[in-house]
Amino acid sequence: AVLILACLTPGIPVKERVKVSRNWRHGRCRRETVLKWKCNLMPWIELDGEYLYLSQAENIQAYQLCPDGTGLQHHPQAIFSGHQEDVCRFVLVNSHIVSGGGDGNIVLHKIHGSYSVKFSAHEQEVNCVDFQGGLIVSGSRDRTAKVWSLSAGRVGQCLHTVQTEDRVWSIAISPLLSSFVTGTACCGHTSPLRIWDLESGQLLTCLGTDFHRGAGVLDVFYETPSLLLSCGYDTYIRYWDIRTSTRKCVQEWEEPHDSALYCIRSDKNHMIASGSSYYGVVRLWDKRQTRCLQSFHLSSPTSSPVYCLRFSTTHLYAALASALHVLDFTAP
Repeated sequence: AVLILACLTPGIPVKERVKVSRNWRHGRCRRETVLKWKCNLMPWIELDGEYLYLSQAENIQAYQLCPDGTGLQHHPQAIFSGHQEDVCRFVLVNSHIVSGGGDGNIVLHKIHGSYSVKFSAHEQEVNCVDFQGGLIVSGSRDRTAKVWSLSAGRVGQCLHTVQTEDRVWSIAISPLLSSFVTGTACCGHTSPLRIWDLESGQLLTCLGTDFHRGAGVLDVFYETPSLLLSCGYDTYIRYWDIRTSTRKCVQEWEEPHDSALYCIRSDKNHMIASGSSYYGVVRLWDKRQTRCLQSFHLSSPTSSPVYCLRFSTTHLYAALASALHVLDFTAP
């Protein structure tokens, strides 16, 4: 048994762990559409213990996961608001939600309490945000990335403005809290992946060379301070080890149907999950193999991108334009 077996919680019996791991490997699961909405949206999701957080239009809603693993409650336990336009991205860190919206604002909520902060961040929509160590980084259509303070007396103060020359689609702070990476549209600047110093805002390095125009990076994910995954419009998943080289990735996998890749996650072990731009295709990859391990079509015949996906040891959740789907790998 491979993939996420090493990550399964010790409380699960060994027999059940082996069964679940084999189900992931062979693609055996129960599929369910757990939520639907009428208008097409670009939702984002985060998992936190017993809750799933989902952005729908200008709100973020918290849904309790069913204890028996059959899905989630159909009515939200909490709603977090504050944006005048759709939430583009949000992150959930240390019981705080930080969101960026189409209104150019950033909103900070404390999950267990009424505390919230809202401030104007960009001239155009905030496409992406991250939050670590008392700092927020944000990226926007206005072709800038910014670093914001959340320390006492300086909440919402802009510490640095980085001119990216391109729309910023994705952003992530390094686990060492020393730098952050931006994924841009690759139209005005030839390098869509750049790493910046968090303290000074200065460019540290560019990742990769010879990107085609328009090879924008839509999602990035740090596994460790030196290992980074990226994906985007050029249909490739790339695995970077900045200790080895900043010019060439150490591994890459091509989406077999030439579709843009909207989102990516890994278990920080062998498994990668990616979401494609057409027909709600979710693919599972094993880093030790060159080809896709399993694929799932969640929206045929109506085509929708997978805007965001998250997974636990037993379930995978995928947010599409009009529905939230879950794959349950304990069922078969």
